[in-house]
Amino acid sequence: MKRTVIEQFETGETVEHTRDVDWAEVRAVRNADLAACDWRAGKDVVLSTAWKEYRQALRDLGGFADSNSAADAWPVKPDD
Repeated sequence: MKRTVIEQFETGETVEHTRDVDWAEVRAVRNADLAACDWRAGKDVVLSTAWKEYRQALRDLGGFADSNSAADAWPVKPDD
């Protein structure tokens, strides 16, 4: 989950900053990411170790002390 925002102004100036996120946003994005790969965890599909670890890392995001730390530790989706 990216917290970096890049703003470009009419003057041509570009400013990069980090935005804060709340737990509701972290949970919503996490749930969407899990739902997008649920088909990989079906009974008729062999789930690779990389996908198992990715899905577990998404579920573990709730264990961070704050929502920004969870967003910064967002797991990288494995290649197919």
